[in-house]
Amino acid sequence: MAEKTLETLFHDTLKDIYFAERQILKALPKMARAATSEEGKEALLKHRDQTEGQIERLQQVFELIGKPARGKTCEAIQGIIAEGEEIMDEYVGSVALDAGLISSAQAVEHYEIARYGTLKSWAGQLGLDEAVALIDANLQEELETDQLLTQLGEASANPKGAKGKTA
Repeated sequence: MAEKTLETLFHDTLKDIYFAERQILKALPKMARAATSEEGKEALLKHRDQTEGQIERLQQVFELIGKPARGKTCEAIQGIIAEGEEIMDEYVGSVALDAGLISSAQAVEHYEIARYGTLKSWAGQLGLDEAVALIDANLQEELETDQLLTQLGEASANPKGAKGKTA
């Protein structure tokens, strides 16, 4: 068995987030269609567009390390997406649907933020300066999207969902 190194771990984690981003790219249009607010739809579609660029950057990182751009099944993101689909099914027609969609999107964001933060650190330790810049670009977009989703939730989706509450 080959020795496990930080370089190996970096490559494995890169494959993980590559798989995750491709799954997210498939899920975002479904979420956007389910959203009832125009702002929610726009935020999810904007994130879809960003995700396409993030996948391209990840492909560049694979090139930098001389490896093919291949994903590795990420059960974590599959679970997060499945939870989002559950919310779409269970809350369809509900005033709380958009709040649930934002919550699901933020779970995705937080996973991505964790992965990109780690990959950026490891790339730096491995002396992969170009990879650091590419990964940081993805990380900054994820942080911005998370902030946008928080603002959207606090401004509209969460208060709208609370109107339907029963004491």
